[in-house]
Amino acid sequence: MANTPNIRFKEFADDWEQRKLLEFGKATGGTSIESEFSENGIYKVISIGSYSEDNIYRDQGIRAVKSEKTLNRILNKGDITMILNDKTASGNIIGRVLLIEKSGVYVYNQRTERIELDINNYDSQFIYTMLNAPQIRDKIIKQSQGNTQIYVNWSTISQTEYLVPHTKEQQQIGHYFRRLDHLITLHQRKFDEIKQLKKFMLQKMFPKNGELIPEIRFVGFTGAWEQRKLGDTLYSLQNNTLSRAEMTYEVGTIKNIHYGDILVKYGEVIDVKNEQIPNIIDTTVAEKYKTSFLQNGDVIFADTAEDETVGKCSEIAGLTDEMALSGLHTIPYRPQLKFATGYLGYYLNSSLFHQQLIPLMQGIKVTSISKSAMQNTNIVYPKSIDEQKKIGAYFINLDHLITLHQHKCDQLKEVKRFMLQNMFPQKG
Repeated sequence: MANTPNIRFKEFADDWEQRKLLEFGKATGGTSIESEFSENGIYKVISIGSYSEDNIYRDQGIRAVKSEKTLNRILNKGDITMILNDKTASGNIIGRVLLIEKSGVYVYNQRTERIELDINNYDSQFIYTMLNAPQIRDKIIKQSQGNTQIYVNWSTISQTEYLVPHTKEQQQIGHYFRRLDHLITLHQRKFDEIKQLKKFMLQKMFPKNGELIPEIRFVGFTGAWEQRKLGDTLYSLQNNTLSRAEMTYEVGTIKNIHYGDILVKYGEVIDVKNEQIPNIIDTTVAEKYKTSFLQNGDVIFADTAEDETVGKCSEIAGLTDEMALSGLHTIPYRPQLKFATGYLGYYLNSSLFHQQLIPLMQGIKVTSISKSAMQNTNIVYPKSIDEQKKIGAYFINLDHLITLHQHKCDQLKEVKRFMLQNMFPQKG
């Protein structure tokens, strides 16, 4: 049916009914309240910058005082606010709505329309979700005007028609998407927390420059760490200088680890067997590099980037029958000493080591670092291989958890995207 969604809860079968935006509730346009802004204000302000592509309120730190001007701009729980202007030409914000979760916290500024929903006929979570659904929001986008600053007129868009079900079905749909959003937020928050923990532990589990004992250490390990020059600890391998044009992707059998793979995708440890490394080199072309095939424990630095991520590196792991080479704009090294898996990858990516590289970088827009410049930097490490193992395993586990929550978050977002397309009728 044209007036029903592709997916719905089994207890509902009625057609959805057509309603205009103005029927959802009482609408009031925002007016300028900039004169009421103050650091000591008690209200959070909803302005253009408060809207985002994930439909979550962005706190810009703007506050407003309680006054006659703000008194009738105070929002209540269940209110919907819609942004009528977009400062960008892309139109990615225009028409998005925010759902007010608590009364007496927010006031709304100009270019925002407040909708006090008719709660007897409309569920606030349902309306919030529906109006933000991409195919539904497109109704507003199509009515937008302007070039450098896109805008819509409430008098025009208030006539926009939507298909909505009866209240009980609205409530079910609203609850479903609220739960989905909660799970996405949960995994995103866990992802952020573990990333922050990792950043903190990278600073605490390796000694500060000039010191040989870390602030945080596993129980049972004592004594000073060793310190040696990078040039005395690692020796460089020949990296391949093949251009992308010389690489064959269909018939090649040798994985080529590009500097972009290190900077963007892989991080501290590359499990070559399990990572989807896309750059493949033809076996015959790579013949001249056969003495430089990578081994487990080798470390690859990226020697160029557009920021201070120059010098970021990855440690190679997981090689069995695979062959891999270090590619363009990389500096591959092989340890002269035995190191536990993961230790070098995490230590050499820590800010404690990386800050030694910053003064050695050259260039303005694109920065780089040379092999010779890196030779005299210092590397510190525990004498005990067991301590190195514990450190490497700790950070590998953190990365596993980070990836786990990121994947779960991505999966849930994909589920939400699919359900937004299928739980609302396409017409209306």
